[in-house]
Amino acid sequence: MDTPQQKAKRQQKIEELCAATLRALTGDAALHYRGRRLYAGARPLAMHAPHLRVDAAEDGFADCRAAADGMALRLLHSDAALHRSLCPADAVERLVFELLEQLRVETLVPPAMPGMAANLQRRFEAWSRAFYRSGLTEGSLGMLLYTVAQMCWSRLTAQRVLEETEDYIEGTRVSLVGELGAPLAGIRRHRGEQRAFARHALEIARVVGERVRAERAAAADEAEAADEDAARGFALLLDFDQDEGEADGIAAATTGASKVFDEAAQAYRVYTTRFDTEVAAGGLVRKALLREYRERLDRRIAEQGINLARLARLLGAVLAVPQRDGWLFGEEEGQVDGRRLAQLISSPAERRLFRQPRWLPQADCVVSFLVDCSGSMKTHIEPVAVMIDVLIRALEMVGVHTELLGFTTSAWNGGRAWRDWLSRGRPRHPGRLNEVCHMVFKDAERGWRRARADIAALLKADLFREGIDGEAVDWACDRLLARGESRRILVVISDGCPADSATGLANDPFYLDNHLKEVVARREQQGAVEILGLGVGLDLSPFYRRSLATDMTQALDNTLFFDIVQLIGGRHRR
Repeated sequence: MDTPQQKAKRQQKIEELCAATLRALTGDAALHYRGRRLYAGARPLAMHAPHLRVDAAEDGFADCRAAADGMALRLLHSDAALHRSLCPADAVERLVFELLEQLRVETLVPPAMPGMAANLQRRFEAWSRAFYRSGLTEGSLGMLLYTVAQMCWSRLTAQRVLEETEDYIEGTRVSLVGELGAPLAGIRRHRGEQRAFARHALEIARVVGERVRAERAAAADEAEAADEDAARGFALLLDFDQDEGEADGIAAATTGASKVFDEAAQAYRVYTTRFDTEVAAGGLVRKALLREYRERLDRRIAEQGINLARLARLLGAVLAVPQRDGWLFGEEEGQVDGRRLAQLISSPAERRLFRQPRWLPQADCVVSFLVDCSGSMKTHIEPVAVMIDVLIRALEMVGVHTELLGFTTSAWNGGRAWRDWLSRGRPRHPGRLNEVCHMVFKDAERGWRRARADIAALLKADLFREGIDGEAVDWACDRLLARGESRRILVVISDGCPADSATGLANDPFYLDNHLKEVVARREQQGAVEILGLGVGLDLSPFYRRSLATDMTQALDNTLFFDIVQLIGGRHRR
């Protein structure tokens, strides 16, 4: 059985492949998956078709590819603004209308792509079987919705309804033919024109909605409850403003919309910076205690048995680029070396009269590790410190500059900033309400050997309080931008969402989350710094386009480091 980390890795790989397919089919380079949802830039795209709802961590690649094909057709052939303007308000009618629009675009597969059509047909048939076998068709509402889906799919694609359920739905289908005959013919005839198609789709949705309302009015409580279960099951499959939920194993970070942040036009506020600090982390720990921490860290690293030389070679392969480094002389081909022309007279048979440019791989790169030093990270910090220490040593072996930063707060529950806010009468929506503390464990100019003791300060538990992630990412990016390397990489290591109790209470729970997403989106758009998320027992993809979920309860083996190398070495893969 796959471990949670293997499932998360498989899910990310499938999402990367599906996102690449979507970009190729649509020509939209901004499409990517984040937090198990498809995004166009910073805007999430909902998946409204039940048969395209798949879980990359559990379902086969063929199912995920079919979902990508269906979404690509939706983006290419459906005008989202027109669709929203025509969409009915009634929940059941909207279910039907959304489904029909998706089925319409799936009939517009280019003739040169028969594989795409086969993918979509197999996926719809698989969903139909699953829905039927789940028992959701046992109520009258579930049967009605299922039958309409089968009838419309059959009419649009000119395929027979699912053979397994053909006899089962026959009675309901016959009862609908009189009312739906004309609009069914209309959706087939106008499937290439969205507005004309919508008139017939709305009529089908209206008929279904009226039947549902009539049945609900006449139904007994018990029967109504059964139908409500079917409706909920169908609606969940359609994903109307629903979150994807958590996959088994490593959960995804939960986030939501911040009303305060949106009302301020995404302008992040800081109540006061008077108490903010930036400190050298090694100076916060007694020298004797720092030595104890370093010895503990060294013992733990020795127990892991990491092949450091191999790790360095892997990092060099993904980060180093060929750069001109003088000439190779005495070559048998290339450019004529004027200094050797005399040999042509003295030794006519001599052929080594040429020179060639010499290229050597060099890593013109800086990598910064930004560690979330919030309270929940204390339980994971020892394996995290081991991982960071090993990576810094391996990176320096291939000539990559590194730095190690941390972020926390100087107090719990707001501290002096919170008390200052209280004394001023609690003005509404004050923004960030705490004393930010940014810590430098190792700067880019110090080598690992000189900074090895200060790195061990990560093990001091009372440094860990609360986390203001967005400001920390901005701070770390600014430090990288002051460097002269051509490639700058920031690796954010965290086990959760931004959390500060004072700020959350004075604004709303997702205020800091939304600021983090805004910061990452802005920095990614600028393109000067590559930002990666390394989740500790958590999938950070809702915040970071390139991310890796890790399970720190397991041993730090070479496989984990290989995954991290792939994350660091890859460009914008999603």
